[in-house]
Amino acid sequence: MGETTVPAQPQRIIVLDSPHLDALVSLGVTPIAITERAMGYGPPKYLADKLGGVATVGTIQEPDLDAIANLEPDLIIGAKIRHEPLYTQLDSIAPTVFSETSGTNWHDQARLTADAVGKTDEMEQLLTQLDTRAKAVGRQIGAPDKTVSMVRFTEDRFRLYGPETFSGSLLAQLGFTHPAREWNQYSMAELDPEQYEQINGDIVFHADYNGSTAGTTKSRVSALWGSLPAVAAGQAYEVADDTWMLGIGVLGANEIIDDIERLTAK
Repeated sequence: MGETTVPAQPQRIIVLDSPHLDALVSLGVTPIAITERAMGYGPPKYLADKLGGVATVGTIQEPDLDAIANLEPDLIIGAKIRHEPLYTQLDSIAPTVFSETSGTNWHDQARLTADAVGKTDEMEQLLTQLDTRAKAVGRQIGAPDKTVSMVRFTEDRFRLYGPETFSGSLLAQLGFTHPAREWNQYSMAELDPEQYEQINGDIVFHADYNGSTAGTTKSRVSALWGSLPAVAAGQAYEVADDTWMLGIGVLGANEIIDDIERLTAK
């Protein structure tokens, strides 16, 4: 990957990944096209009302290069971890900017996106406002005195999200502590259903992959669910996979804080 010259005021932006999409929309910039989580899925549900009529160009995993070229973008934004093999082809269509990662270090992805559209000051203000709100809500709900487990049930296993992931870092920003463990390079722990007891936070937030319990390991854990301390204490909360996993950015983070306020107030 090399250097590229970004237009001063790009007007026809195509976004290939979730963090950059949230960043653009939070800055009041509407892309001309986005990729989808899966074919026919459309934009993330929490952004749907802001992206009506925006074209789709394949999936996050498999962008449609022909569709991208046909739209004649003047800027393409994506992530090296997802789209590095496509960089040369994409950059031949339009100036292309990639973040290194997707999800982890999401503040960096937000800042990179803001810089690409000349709105760095606006993004810094949004990030500061988010941090202030997260700390205030965290104190309000007693987060600094609690450990937390963020769980996602997948087809064969379940996954704990650690302090460097998007949702895990936001929970830490509120003041929660993640129980000590070894995390993989993505700040996650991939576990088998039989290891359900490792969902050991004082408070648990859990989501189902693709938003559906069908086909996930949740049913294999459900019979044992009540023995978990957080469940027994009424401190386990189901959350929307679409927002908590794909809402990577300022807007998604504020939606998650809304969820936390609502759920813990019950």
